[in-house]
Amino acid sequence: MVEATMGAARPRPRRDDSGELRPPHPALTLAEGRGWMELAASLAARPLLMRAPAGDGHPVLVLPGFLASDRSTVPLRRYLSELGYDARPWAEGQNLGRFYKMRDRLSEKVITLHRQTGRKVSLVGWSLGGVFARYLALVHPELVRSVVTLGSPFAADIQATNARRLYEAMSQEGPPNPDDLAALAGDLPVPNSSIYTKLDGIVNWRTCISRPAPNAETIEVKLASHVGIGVNPAALWAVADRLAQPQGVFKPFDRQGPFALAYGR
Repeated sequence: MVEATMGAARPRPRRDDSGELRPPHPALTLAEGRGWMELAASLAARPLLMRAPAGDGHPVLVLPGFLASDRSTVPLRRYLSELGYDARPWAEGQNLGRFYKMRDRLSEKVITLHRQTGRKVSLVGWSLGGVFARYLALVHPELVRSVVTLGSPFAADIQATNARRLYEAMSQEGPPNPDDLAALAGDLPVPNSSIYTKLDGIVNWRTCISRPAPNAETIEVKLASHVGIGVNPAALWAVADRLAQPQGVFKPFDRQGPFALAYGR
């Protein structure tokens, strides 16, 4: 959200005695309810948000987070549609994890969407949806135009989340393959932007930091929450700005505009 809304201090990265990342502090988790404030802020900031660069009509597949469905991405998809993108839902019901099952289904979805439109597909993934998005970019670089993730734990220790046990119970899958984790945390063959917040109450924010690369960047949205970052006005502006880049072109995000104060350096 815009910085003036709250005055919370940035927490230091939580690590245990072995140096491994730990899930966010419980106080941050309890503060996740402020996501409704971020939605309200985006509605109030609609006139400013519509000043973002116009879309060129290319397809954008929006992937929801763990335990969320397409309902959670309605504000984001509506915003992108109004800007001129062909924003699509994932249409798979509630996201229950199941990475090894869903990745093949989502691959077919990207292939079909590319075939229908004749254009490369941009992928916007919220939390776990962003992990799926990065996988799809790795296996279908010829079909994917760009990737934008929102609070997605794809780097470092992805187990540093307060949803780990619930994910394991719901997904009914064993531990991820270490090679798969390394690939997801590595370089992508397409432009990619990771939008995150250091006040994330669900995943340790360090798991959202991409490796330095000519086509990669991280964008901090101050004061956002994990459950609200997908409707946060500053995050929405950043998503629109990143999607507006011409195909095959990558320039780092310019932290200016109406929400300049909401971004970290």
